Amino acid sequence: MPWVYLLLAIAAFVVAFKTSSVALAALCLLAALGLLLAWVLGLLAQRVGSRSRDEATMLDPAELRRLREQAEARRAEGGPPSQPPAP
Repeated sequence: MPWVYLLLAIAAFVVAFKTSSVALAALCLLAALGLLLAWVLGLLAQRVGSRSRDEATMLDPAELRRLREQAEARRAEGGPPSQPPAP
């Protein structure tokens, strides 16, 4: 969808450069600026959306509480503490 904004902005620039009316040229340049801004924001929104985590893989509070209880139970029975690997 953002590419449509880019094509419309290019069309607005073409109209602005081909017209002999100053008012129409100014209007087309403003439209092209707005469409270019919409294009950039659309690209950024797509990029952020593609890099966001999937909500289905997130832990819900009940699952997190169950994992904490398991860790506390292992710690209480004297199991070896799991340490993060050394860098």
